[in-house]
Amino acid sequence: MDVKIEQSWKERLSSEFEKDYFSQLITFVKEEYRQRTVYPPGPCIFSAFEHCPFDKVKVVILGQDPYHEPGQAHGLCFSVQDGTPFPPSLVNIFKEIESDLGKPMPQTGNLLRWADQGVLLLNATLTVRAHQAGSHQNKGWEEFTDAVIHRLTEERSHIVYILWGSYAQRKGAFIDASRNLILKSAHPSPLSAYRGFFGNKHFSKANDYLIATGQTPIDW
Repeated sequence: MDVKIEQSWKERLSSEFEKDYFSQLITFVKEEYRQRTVYPPGPCIFSAFEHCPFDKVKVVILGQDPYHEPGQAHGLCFSVQDGTPFPPSLVNIFKEIESDLGKPMPQTGNLLRWADQGVLLLNATLTVRAHQAGSHQNKGWEEFTDAVIHRLTEERSHIVYILWGSYAQRKGAFIDASRNLILKSAHPSPLSAYRGFFGNKHFSKANDYLIATGQTPIDW
C-alpha cells in the first residue's frame, strides 16, 4: 500500500502497511471521511512524521486522541492550529513551561515549532469523529503507533520519552530506560494536572538530558 508519509518513516514502516490490520484501518478511515466530519483534515493525518523525520527525533510526547472540535487538530498531539483557543491541557502545558523555564505563554498553540526541532508529537490514535472523543480507538491506529515506537527503540537511543498519564505510560512500558530518558507524570488535563503534572519540570529535564548526550536542546 502506498501511504503518503515522510520517506524515512515510510522505509521503516513499509511492512506495517502490508498487514491486514492496516488495510482494514485505511478502509475504515476512508469511509469515515467520506460519510462524516473527521479530524484532523486528511492531508494532516501524518503531519507529526512529516515535520520530524526518523533520524531527527530527539523527544517523543505521547498523546491519546486528536482534538475533536473544529479548527483544533492538525496531526500533532496537544497542538492546535493558529488562531484556535488553547484547550485546557495545552494551557496547563504552557503554564508548566512558564514555571519550569520562565517562558511566557505563547501567542499560538501551534506546536509545529517543536516538531521541526525534533519533537515527535504522536497520538496513539491519529483520527477522530467530530465531537466524539475516542471514536476511532481500537480500529488499528494503536497497533500502528506501537510499531512507530518499536522502530525508534530498536534503531535509536538517547531519546527523551515524555509519558503523561496512565495511558501513555502503559503504551510506552516497553521502552528501554537504560538507553533513553523516560519522564512520567500525571496528565496535563485539568482533572489530573494538580496531582503531579505541575512541577514535573519535564521540559528542563529533557533539555538537560539532550545536552548531556551531545544534542541541541529544544526551544520550548
